[in-house]
Amino acid sequence: MDGQPDAEHEALVADVFSAACASRAVLEHVTGRWGVLALVALNDGVFRFNALRRRVQGVSEKMLAQTLQALERDGFVRRDARPTIPPHVEYSLTPAGREVTQRLVALIEVLEAGVPDVLAAQARYDEAKTASA
Repeated sequence: MDGQPDAEHEALVADVFSAACASRAVLEHVTGRWGVLALVALNDGVFRFNALRRRVQGVSEKMLAQTLQALERDGFVRRDARPTIPPHVEYSLTPAGREVTQRLVALIEVLEAGVPDVLAAQARYDEAKTASA
């Protein structure tokens, strides 16, 4: 194969609402708890595994490795492994990863700016539920 999409792939139409569509799995990789955080952390530059793990607080080594592997397979993350002792592995965003991450950063900015409103809405909800119980 010469790296060009074949006729079968060119004819595919992505529909994230279809259970059989590959875009659904990709969406899960990107928007899963650790996918979002790993991508947005990588937006700050190139990271070695342990530095990325420290940046994404709370993620286990296993979950970060699985997340990075899925994002690499999907073409969003580049893994650069140098054959040294000890091994030197760096992770960075691909152009596709940067495009997706720009949108995630915008979403995070909206969410972080709205935290006071969310906390107030949660308090009102909890109060109403307690009063009706």
